[in-house]
Amino acid sequence: MKRLSLFLLASVCAASAFATTYVRVEKDGSKTYSDRPIPGGQPVELANAQTYSSPTTPNSSSSRTPREQQLLEQMDDFRYSVCALLPANDTSYTNPESVSVSLSLTPGLIADHTVVVTIDGQPIPGGPNATGATLTTVYRGTHTVAAIVRNRYGKTMCQATSTFHVIRPSLNSPTRRR
Repeated sequence: MKRLSLFLLASVCAASAFATTYVRVEKDGSKTYSDRPIPGGQPVELANAQTYSSPTTPNSSSSRTPREQQLLEQMDDFRYSVCALLPANDTSYTNPESVSVSLSLTPGLIADHTVVVTIDGQPIPGGPNATGATLTTVYRGTHTVAAIVRNRYGKTMCQATSTFHVIRPSLNSPTRRR
């Protein structure tokens, strides 16, 4: 019984692998395809599916010493345990004179890593690799702070985002202090 069912399964698979496709052109010009003969249809020979095989790459690790290879593997496995931004997400400030923005990393920033901290898409003052700044002019509304730390190969090692809100009541506000 098992042999019979195995034989039937194999013959069904083989038949479907070599199945003929039929096509019929309708009056409006559209085509109808089927794996069974259809009235007015003609058998069509389909080309094999296009495939792609990637070329082999040379093994670049063979030119490195075992110590260099070990250091590279450690660098690939490196992760910052803490990557946090201040102000914390959804912090609100009412009429602030200034807002401090900073990135906290544990362990500290690695020598060949670069940091980009932005506020609303613009880099913070302090130049490249600045991890903090005090903003003296912050307009009302919601602001987004983002930080990305990359290694020398451009791989992102950590990233964080935070939003904060600045509230500045207008002079006409009924809750305004007099």
